Amino acid sequence: MGSAAGEGSKGGLGGVLSGVAVAVGLLLFLAGFGWAAVTYRPYTVPTSSMAPTIDAGDRVLAQRVDGAEVRRGDVVVFSDKTWVTGSDVVKRVVAVGGDTVACCTDGKLTVNGKPVDEPYLPKGAPAEVQGFPTVTVPKGRLFLLGDERQGSLDSTAHLSDAAGGTVSRSAVAARVDSVVWPMRGMLARPTGFEAMGTLSRPGPLPFIEAMIVAGAVLVLGGAAYGPIAARVGRSRARTGAEPVHVG
Repeated sequence: MGSAAGEGSKGGLGGVLSGVAVAVGLLLFLAGFGWAAVTYRPYTVPTSSMAPTIDAGDRVLAQRVDGAEVRRGDVVVFSDKTWVTGSDVVKRVVAVGGDTVACCTDGKLTVNGKPVDEPYLPKGAPAEVQGFPTVTVPKGRLFLLGDERQGSLDSTAHLSDAAGGTVSRSAVAARVDSVVWPMRGMLARPTGFEAMGTLSRPGPLPFIEAMIVAGAVLVLGGAAYGPIAARVGRSRARTGAEPVHVG
């Protein structure tokens, strides 16, 4: 009797723990998706102007940010009517208000007279942009380039506009954090701009992903406990009920 009671007690505790695991897992799973829905927006990039960082047709997640938060090196999503694209545009911020940007010194883009290392450019491709003069970016505006410099309709293609190719910070809707399809993960940090100021902090996407994965594991593990425990119990019962043959 003592043994049976002990087994029942253990089974009851296991059932409670499995229920708690499922509940916590569901909470983490749903909270992760909810957080992602509030914080991020998905976009499909239609052109290869940001290759190889982002290829044509890639699906990205971009964190909703205020334009005032944007810093040099960020890849942003924006909409500017003067660019007449009819859709959101994805480019890299290379200069902000007050900066002087030019091309090129020793084959490198310069910002405020300092050459910038840009490892995200296509291998073997020059940083030069043909016909790109020195530009001083007005306060509250941004100068943006594609990583594929030779095929990008970016700020250099709009130098004759009234704003000299620059875009207002208020036009920015989001900052790209990750390429999710195909799964390339988080964008590399634009460390070449560190000498000119603080870089943007990465968004919470890795933590959100960890929440979702942990939640899924807890739900599956907790849900699997019941059938496994029942099967083990039946197996033990059959073993205990086997007749004992004497001599």
